[in-house]
Amino acid sequence: MTITRRQKRVASLIKEELSRLLIEGIQDSSSGLITVTRVEMSHDLKTAHIYLSIFGCEKKETILELLDKKKGYLRKSIASKVKLKYNPLLIFSIDPSPEYEEKINKLIENIKKNEK
Repeated sequence: MTITRRQKRVASLIKEELSRLLIEGIQDSSSGLITVTRVEMSHDLKTAHIYLSIFGCEKKETILELLDKKKGYLRKSIASKVKLKYNPLLIFSIDPSPEYEEKINKLIENIKKNEK
């Protein structure tokens, strides 16, 4: 399925607003650095899949639980800034990209070592 221009635009707006909300309201020294890496919208714009990268915190699951508890507040805050027909349901998950990139880099390094 192709991603429409509207999906990209809404995802960008939600990412920007959610990043601001995380910095202002949720992020502290115990939670580490929380970064919204990407937002993917469903075709009907009723669901937003939010991928996070968390650095400096060993218990990433507790951060996801905290975000799930504050989901109502986050939805309300996003709805007040981003004017949409439907306020999207937020689904948080950890972005697997950094671990995948690290694995690929290690494989490339091993190949280079074996060539020498």
